[in-house]
Amino acid sequence: MAGEVRRFTRPHDAADALVGARLRAARQAAGLTLAAVADRAGLTKGFLSRLERDEVSPSVASLVAVCSVLGIGVGQLFEPPATSLVRAGEAPPTNFGGAGVREVLLTAGTQRALHVIRSVVEPGGGGGDELYALACDVEFVHVLRGRLRLLLPGEVVDLHEGDAFTMPGTTPHTWLNPSTAPCEVLWVLTPAP
Repeated sequence: MAGEVRRFTRPHDAADALVGARLRAARQAAGLTLAAVADRAGLTKGFLSRLERDEVSPSVASLVAVCSVLGIGVGQLFEPPATSLVRAGEAPPTNFGGAGVREVLLTAGTQRALHVIRSVVEPGGGGGDELYALACDVEFVHVLRGRLRLLLPGEVVDLHEGDAFTMPGTTPHTWLNPSTAPCEVLWVLTPAP
């Protein structure tokens, strides 16, 4: 597959630090999977995943190929970050997994400092049976409406409307809506996973 991999530990400048996040945002906005973009660009799925996390520096040919698949110009990846306005009802859908959950991203997809996600969890819906941890330092959850049950190792935390809970992102957990009514939740993840 095409694409020379050059590892780096620190972005060369601020624009470099946004390339992966901007590619991920463009891919998600286009509704494409990692596998689909990688296949069309002639790259491996693993390489594209590392590129989106800014863990590798792509060759020019690889970057051009990915941008072509996504229908964006390479120059767009290096434009200075802009402010972001997400109007009610216009937030892009996102999916952090689970069942019976509708999620939207309220922060710009290129935002690396944090992600703010609004989830509507149907009765019985949740993050799944297995505990998981996210690649972020801090995870904050605020229940806007309804009830949410957090399951942590050796602990069950029931949250009601208005309650908030903060934990290290590395804490294994899962969650569910134990009630008969939908639950609306605001998640804040920092830095963005």
